[in-house]
Amino acid sequence: MDLDPELAALRPLGGFFVLRTALGAAGAAGTPRPPTLAQGYEGATSDVHPDPVALRVATVGERLGTSEARVAASIAQQGLAARLWSAALGCAVLYGRLPDLDPRLLRWDVLAAAPDDLWLTELRPLPGDAATLTAAVLHGHLEPLVAALTDRYGVAAGLLWGNAGSALAATARELGRWARAHGRTDVAARTRALTGELFDHPLLSATGARTGTAFRRRSCCLYYRVPGGGLCGDCCFTRPPHSSPDAASG
Repeated sequence: MDLDPELAALRPLGGFFVLRTALGAAGAAGTPRPPTLAQGYEGATSDVHPDPVALRVATVGERLGTSEARVAASIAQQGLAARLWSAALGCAVLYGRLPDLDPRLLRWDVLAAAPDDLWLTELRPLPGDAATLTAAVLHGHLEPLVAALTDRYGVAAGLLWGNAGSALAATARELGRWARAHGRTDVAARTRALTGELFDHPLLSATGARTGTAFRRRSCCLYYRVPGGGLCGDCCFTRPPHSSPDAASG
């Protein structure tokens, strides 16, 4: 199936999967266009946009009620990783094609509520195989994002890659649930196959243990340090630790 101009097949999957293909109201006259993800990874700052990653981390931290920048950076990264995996894997299994997710083509409303609001400004179809998914998401987005957050906030790379693995596993489980509910055995099979190939990559293979669709990560996203937070379902811990964030870096 060819990619349709609005990627409408993603809509029934839920908000994390939806990828807008036009700026719509956000591009109205007199309204600054949101920054691209490329500008965020590069730390680009202008009169119109401050550093997009810094602004997103600050926004997430304020909404979570945490003053720990590393905690906010971790949660912000996991949210963006979940959006990218969802849109990419969703397209790959439903269309058999992937839109070009070049960071220069994706605009990002860093002030939006979760899930992150993304717009794809140009639709360029690519193959929907694991190699293209790896190039698009893992190398195109997650590597520069991990590098930026490690450099700017001191977040351990192992923790951030654990977030990426957790987000991929959660995306696959949600696609599997949708496929079973709608009798789409083809979608379920393709999801399993692509997810398995993605987790074979060295950057993801060590992030956790997979048993079927279950995933237990080897690091912690630090959500337990958020006021009122706790442990996620796939956390490496069985109870919140009382040590520093470095103990959960993986």
